[in-house]
Amino acid sequence: MVEHQLRARGIEDERVLEAMARVPRELFVPEEFRERAYDDAALPIGADQTISQPYMVARICAELHLRGHERVLDVGTGSGYQAAVLAELAHEVHSLERIPELAAHARVSIERAGYAGRVTVHVADGTQGLPQNAPFGGIAVAAAASDPPPPLLDQLDVGARLVIPVGSRYQQVLKVFERTAEGSVEFGVVPCRFVPLVEDG
Repeated sequence: MVEHQLRARGIEDERVLEAMARVPRELFVPEEFRERAYDDAALPIGADQTISQPYMVARICAELHLRGHERVLDVGTGSGYQAAVLAELAHEVHSLERIPELAAHARVSIERAGYAGRVTVHVADGTQGLPQNAPFGGIAVAAAASDPPPPLLDQLDVGARLVIPVGSRYQQVLKVFERTAEGSVEFGVVPCRFVPLVEDG
């Protein structure tokens, strides 16, 4: 996976490649998909949600430019896999999941994989972020929005990045928004396709 799906497609951050090699992806997919855990594809995890393709997880993590000391927000826990990878790259990870059943499964998988001490899973509306734990040294979003939710931009530390798929349900671009003292700068990275980011209420 690391050599053929990640390094060969331009993932050059060695910390990210090492993190992807260390996290046991098979622990985060349903039993019936275990043998496909390292396929170059997203896989269903229930509740109309998926575990993201390994390349997209690595790309999101690489674009955050984490150095190891950060408190990070992960929006859209899903299987818990991306939160576990982030735990290899940052000091503290808070992960938001709006579907209680998925959050419960993710907690079990995160504990089995050995990351329970570094990842806290919250059942919450991801579009609102987690103001009580802000600011964050990076925010990763694994669901698509037409625009980045303003609370997420507000909860970024200066110099930190929000990485989020932006676009319609069928056509999206992975975008990076970097917080500066004057506001934020944005740029697109790669085309992608994620499930929609849903706001509660």
